[in-house]
Amino acid sequence: MKLTTAQATVRFLSQQFTERDQKEYKFINGVWGIFGHGNVAGIGEALEQNRDLKHFLPRNEQGMVHSSVAFAKQHKRLKTFACTSSIGPGATNMITAAAGATINRLPVLLLPGDIFSRRNVGPVLQQLEHNNSLDVSVNDCFKPVSVFWDRINRPEQIISSLQEAMRLLTDPAQTGAVTICLPQDVQAEAYNYPDRFFDKKVWSIPRNLPSEDSLVKAINIIKKAESPVIIAGGGVIYSDAEKTLSDFCMTSGIPIVETQAGKGSLSWDHDQNLGAVGVTGTSAANLIAQRSDLVICIGTRLSDFTTASKTLFKNPDVMFLSINVSSFDAHKHSSFSLIGDAKVCLEDFHKKLKQENFSVSKKYKSDISKLKKSWNEEVDRIFLLDNKPLISQGEVIGVVSNFMNEDDTVVGAAGSLPGDMHKLWRTKNGSQYHMEYGYSCMGYEIAGGLGIGMAKEKGDVYVMIGDGSYLMMNSEIVTAVQENQKLIIILVNNHGFGSINNLSLSLGSEGFGNQYRKRGVNSSDYSGDKIHIDYCEHAKSMGIDAINVQTKNELENALIVSRENTKSTLIEVLVDTNVRVPGYEAWWDVPVAEVSKSEKVNRVREEYDEQIKKERDF
Repeated sequence: MKLTTAQATVRFLSQQFTERDQKEYKFINGVWGIFGHGNVAGIGEALEQNRDLKHFLPRNEQGMVHSSVAFAKQHKRLKTFACTSSIGPGATNMITAAAGATINRLPVLLLPGDIFSRRNVGPVLQQLEHNNSLDVSVNDCFKPVSVFWDRINRPEQIISSLQEAMRLLTDPAQTGAVTICLPQDVQAEAYNYPDRFFDKKVWSIPRNLPSEDSLVKAINIIKKAESPVIIAGGGVIYSDAEKTLSDFCMTSGIPIVETQAGKGSLSWDHDQNLGAVGVTGTSAANLIAQRSDLVICIGTRLSDFTTASKTLFKNPDVMFLSINVSSFDAHKHSSFSLIGDAKVCLEDFHKKLKQENFSVSKKYKSDISKLKKSWNEEVDRIFLLDNKPLISQGEVIGVVSNFMNEDDTVVGAAGSLPGDMHKLWRTKNGSQYHMEYGYSCMGYEIAGGLGIGMAKEKGDVYVMIGDGSYLMMNSEIVTAVQENQKLIIILVNNHGFGSINNLSLSLGSEGFGNQYRKRGVNSSDYSGDKIHIDYCEHAKSMGIDAINVQTKNELENALIVSRENTKSTLIEVLVDTNVRVPGYEAWWDVPVAEVSKSEKVNRVREEYDEQIKKERDF
């Protein structure tokens, strides 16, 4: 079959499917792309001629990758998109989002245009010339943020490259951003491809089970524990293990604590769910973690926010038992490791421990219940503050969390919102809470919300975003209008980078460079008036509705209007920056200047030197 490289790529991708538990899914559900020289006459022509893969037009290349990654996460990694770009800045715009995909273990296929393979017309427009190698282009920057990287210099090379790309994209242990660079001349070159290259291919996602011997050893470790706790990570949700986890916890009495990716593994009101863990954790979860003698880690990569920079687990005899499809993650903290699927491992645990009538002590159950009750009272306190004249951020979270139904999804990514939402959001299921916190990328929120909306069959998408992230990337609002995707955007306005401003203050500094103010007269800092930005009018100019609110009642009414509205709505909420959600029983390692002219900084450094001594070495 004589096709161009681009035509063959599109034809191949349209025939790729995944399968798990006897259910089949189309894996590549379309191609996002902004066309320019480098892909317009290659991939662009191929998509125009072959409509088996739908084309989606974004407004920013970084945004389209964010949307694709959010879509993949909502579909539990069983579906994704491909993304094509022109050469140069179109390609490098994707690098930030590619890093987020790989860090969060989420599949996305990137097809950046590249410089001429035959070189004779170089340097072409937007080409980087490297003194040490004529084979280097800006696309080499994708290498460290991709789980697979290749450059196609001959049309027949895609036969092996695309199959390797699919193997890694569909492997839950290794997935992330896959980058195949397509030189613009090679995209348009033809080759006689074998017909069977375009046959339908179904990539099976197995539920691997560790050896029986290792499972027996794990069961014995659990039986010896007096105060075990489960850290539920994203792997619980990706493997559809929520029901199995609930059954196991109810039978054994073992409590769970949740990472950002694992939030919703159990409903917030489940007896064994103590909520968020770590730096952004609840008092209940962190107090249990501090005393625990066994930490059962399920589908988590144990980031510093989860472990409170390795200071959270204070029991000198604590052990770690990890269940993960990734050997890399499973062996962290010197864990006893089970390399396998979360659902089948939990099913085995539940069966064996139930047969032996295993359960934690009545005293431990009582302690869990008391801690949970105390935390629920703290959340109620924050939700019912009735702060005036401006609403607090905690109250905003309470209003939106209480308003959402079980089919809705909230999305967030950066600033102070993710930490407060992790603590406070009352999540009913794993589909309801979507946080990009592996990379915590400012600007992800709206683009991610678009991808989530495209993945959902019912329910609204609520985008929680600060004014800083909104100003970094809001252009995908236009794409949402184009694709008839409804978003409800809650813009929390605190006139700057509120999260880092607060962090700066906590480290002894004065919040330098974090507030949206005009530069003071004859001043080296920003000490002038606050900059007024009319976010509502800005949103309206992109084709959606907008409402400005300042009180709890106004926010509640705006949410009702937004739900009834058939198109997207932005709700701007001006919040009181002096009323914050506190931290609970955890510490985060942010190095403080060892010497400073500031006495405040020097005092904080002394405290830092004491805290760092509490970090575990492994």
